[in-house]
Amino acid sequence: MKKILNSLSEDEFVLIRETKKAQMADLDEDKLIKLHTRVRRARNKHVKLYRQEGAAKVADKGARGAGKAANKRNADKVEVFEAALSRVSGQLATAARASARDLKDARLARARSDAPSFSELGDSDGKVASSGKARVDATRKSSGRKKFEASTIAAGARRQAKKDQR
Repeated sequence: MKKILNSLSEDEFVLIRETKKAQMADLDEDKLIKLHTRVRRARNKHVKLYRQEGAAKVADKGARGAGKAANKRNADKVEVFEAALSRVSGQLATAARASARDLKDARLARARSDAPSFSELGDSDGKVASSGKARVDATRKSSGRKKFEASTIAAGARRQAKKDQR
């Protein structure tokens, strides 16, 4: 592992170093998302190189096993970036959970402060003072409603007559 880390380019090595736990400890969620994107792109780049060069070496070597052995360095780089991506993903998940918990707590606190307190309403026996308006169903009088109800009654009568004939 140390051998492959020493063979990385300067930019790649800096990127891997940024994924160490101590380096990521003070990053907020947005910065972790940006780091995650950078590491994922680097990982995808090396996966693509590994696959392309591996496919090209199969034709040269004449066998997939021999082509794989010749492509070991690219495979090791992919593993290094995969491990780095895993570290960043874990840290990002932790930060996202903490952020979600903070947002939920803030939302609940806001809801508690906006809700009326029952102690402020005063003493009452729990009954409503006014009887309110009597509710009358105005749709019963429409001609469409009468036709619909007549149709339903007729359909029920037809069903019952059919059963009675059996």
